[in-house]
Amino acid sequence: MSEEAQEEEREVLSSIYDGDLSFKQISPTVFQYKFGEHDNCKSFLLEIGWSDKYPEEKPKINMDAFYNKHISKSLKEKIIKMVQDEAEQYLGMSMTYSLFEFVKEKFDELMSDQPDDCIVEQDIEKLEICETQDVPSKKSVKKEHLTKAQKRRQWDKVDSRGEKPRGWNWVDIVKHLSQTGSKEDSAPTS
Repeated sequence: MSEEAQEEEREVLSSIYDGDLSFKQISPTVFQYKFGEHDNCKSFLLEIGWSDKYPEEKPKINMDAFYNKHISKSLKEKIIKMVQDEAEQYLGMSMTYSLFEFVKEKFDELMSDQPDDCIVEQDIEKLEICETQDVPSKKSVKKEHLTKAQKRRQWDKVDSRGEKPRGWNWVDIVKHLSQTGSKEDSAPTS
């Protein structure tokens, strides 16, 4: 029963979200929806994954996508808890669309806790470390200065498109064999 229900819900989701760039089906049982404007601090990606017993069992709610790196851990936990609580009332029914729509309705309320400027938690830790440590100043690396003749020789080695000619790094086979010798020469004679 659950496989048929899952297949039916997959078809319904693909028809509803056809052309919606915010919706993405990752696998037959994992779906993502991006809420808010792309690359905005007040946006996040919600992932819903179905188990084998879905829809009799709640889906797995995931906020660990790299896109969500700017969202605080407490806000992620709050979103997951709200979606899981909402999923309770839909047990036994197809609920992915309903959960995405629930989050759309609550989006402004959820994002009220999110600051307007994006500061990733990891960046804050790095800033604190940098402020506490004295960072030695970097020494500038000197560039190699070429003479006009050296530049001219380098320029002569390339063709009109700036590429080296075909075979520029090929080994001269005759010269190579004369230096290494052939197999017959190196084999011990009895």
